[in-house]
Amino acid sequence: MGRSQLLKGTTTLLVLAVLREGELYGYEIAARIRERSAAFIDPGEGWLYPALHRLEAAGALEASWRESGIGPRRRYYRLTRTGTRMLEAEASEWESFARSVRLVAGGPADA
Repeated sequence: MGRSQLLKGTTTLLVLAVLREGELYGYEIAARIRERSAAFIDPGEGWLYPALHRLEAAGALEASWRESGIGPRRRYYRLTRTGTRMLEAEASEWESFARSVRLVAGGPADA
């Protein structure tokens, strides 16, 4: 399984996790994910913006346009209560999945 396949299953978790600390616009979200993953994950517009729109439609995010002062307006995203609950559920599910993968990949305990 390639990196892009793994990314598809974690997009919601990644986006919600970086927005937990406050409002960000798209480029900042991508930069935080890139930073925190030590550049292992390099979010592209092809998956980031569809994810932001999907999460906004689901009520997990609220967005507002703001003037940037140095260019075009920017759309800032923030977590809602629904988004916080979704983040908790996604993080729990990811931890369970990752733990299960580690158990299988590690092989039998008595081997």
